Amino acid sequence: MKQRVGLILTGGGARAAYQVGVLKAIAEFLPRRAHNPFPVICGTSAGALNAATLAISAQSYRKGVQYLMDTWKNFHPSQVYRTDAAGVFNNTVLWIAGVASVALGFSKLKQVSLLDNSPLIELLDELLPCEKIQQSINAGHLHALSITASGYGSGQSVTFYQGAKEILPWRRTGRVGIPTEIGIKHLLASSALPFIFPATLINREYFGDGSMRQIAPIGNALQLGATRVLVIGVTENGYTEHVERSDIAEYPSLAKIAGHALNSIFLDSMEVDLERVRKINSLVAMMSDEMRERSKLKHVDVLVISPSQPLEKIAEQFADALPWTIRLLLRLVGANKHNGSILLSYLLSEKKFCRSLINLGYQDAQMRRKEIQSFLELSGHRDLPQ
Repeated sequence: MKQRVGLILTGGGARAAYQVGVLKAIAEFLPRRAHNPFPVICGTSAGALNAATLAISAQSYRKGVQYLMDTWKNFHPSQVYRTDAAGVFNNTVLWIAGVASVALGFSKLKQVSLLDNSPLIELLDELLPCEKIQQSINAGHLHALSITASGYGSGQSVTFYQGAKEILPWRRTGRVGIPTEIGIKHLLASSALPFIFPATLINREYFGDGSMRQIAPIGNALQLGATRVLVIGVTENGYTEHVERSDIAEYPSLAKIAGHALNSIFLDSMEVDLERVRKINSLVAMMSDEMRERSKLKHVDVLVISPSQPLEKIAEQFADALPWTIRLLLRLVGANKHNGSILLSYLLSEKKFCRSLINLGYQDAQMRRKEIQSFLELSGHRDLPQ
């Protein structure tokens, strides 16, 4: 089998800026004019936006990373969701009215969310010419790009992919892979944080954030032809909220509950899948060649890069940078600098916070430079074009 390294970019709203720092460091590890070193790219939630950018710029990996740098380093919340008083007020009133009407049995909840992400739609239309994804595939710089979203109707984790013709659709328990032409709607669906951003209609079903029902993120990369996988996460390894013991007995605010739920969504499935791969690797190591052939199990190298610091603590430093309308809204649900900072870290699409995460990602990757270089060289990228 041809050796292909897969790149998995997980989700997490503004936290995805951390991935850009890691990608920047990797760009420096490679020759200046190197093509995309990741033939298979899988994106989920905000990681889907980074994944699509790399796929579009697959002919020049460094150029794609620079494009991401220029975007994330100058982000402002108003580019992601409406921050003006009228927009925030109207959306909040509609959200409360929608919930109340459902509770009273008057109607169904119709396309309402805490925030209005229409600015993000305009931004993506401007920044991401998705028609170039197929050009990257045709040129041989990309084998496959996948974007995963969660179907609210079917309850399935749906991986939309665009890639080489030999990749076949798949159906597993709770997840399916569907070939398509990746577009802005797939990116919006994958990054629609539950309750916060509205669901996106694709064909006949509404979809939300891809991390919600993603059972086997590594399995999807292997299904697309990857033989080893690099994962760039956005949640600290073995995450725990860093709080004083005296605060644990306090009843959690809505913001704290929402932050805990988001962390669980974005961390748990990946941790479970990593554990599964490790167990399979251990089993394969004990098998004879004949048993491996019969079982069709293979060893899969996986390298995980994740934040060395809790990102919610960094978010606390920049809470005041949010527009006053969003600060007020978050305060109403119990979020402030210290209480509910996890939720804050997902919504803080502000350049100072993003730049801090980029710097952290860059430093974390530099600390593991030899490990990353070895991983890429073993993946058949020792002699990249100059």
